[in-house]
Amino acid sequence: MAISLRKANWGLKFFAWRYIPLIGFCSPKIVRMNSKTLEVTMPHTWRTKNHLGSIYFGALAIGADLAGAFLVFSKAKARGVNANFAFKDVQGSFLKRPEAKVHFTSHDGDVIDQMIDESLASGERINRPVSVIVTCPSLHGDEPMATFTLTLSVKAKPAKK
Repeated sequence: MAISLRKANWGLKFFAWRYIPLIGFCSPKIVRMNSKTLEVTMPHTWRTKNHLGSIYFGALAIGADLAGAFLVFSKAKARGVNANFAFKDVQGSFLKRPEAKVHFTSHDGDVIDQMIDESLASGERINRPVSVIVTCPSLHGDEPMATFTLTLSVKAKPAKK
């Protein structure tokens, strides 16, 4: 998976503005991406904060969605596979108020690889939980502000030639 952060961010911007403008409105940015980890940041601006000055629940859900799903998109593209994916459910625990730029991190790249492999082999939709940790490094270091567990549903098939 040798896609540069610059290309990944352009792909994210295009996808957001073309298909889900609400994602683009929140101005997320991919800051780390490798075969196991994806880290997305979201600024603390009038677009993403609530009346209490912390990141709004909806913006947190958007960031968790991206951190949990963008690896599927990039891994499928790198492997030449068509992968349809969605989230079946979400569970969130809000531990502290994130009152500055937030980071959404998922370390479930191996789980996603297994899901794609299993779906290609069986032809079936595969459902597994992926986790996302939300931090606010400028205020609280690596201490979690929130945690999300999302059930990712993937169905992969070889790309048509």
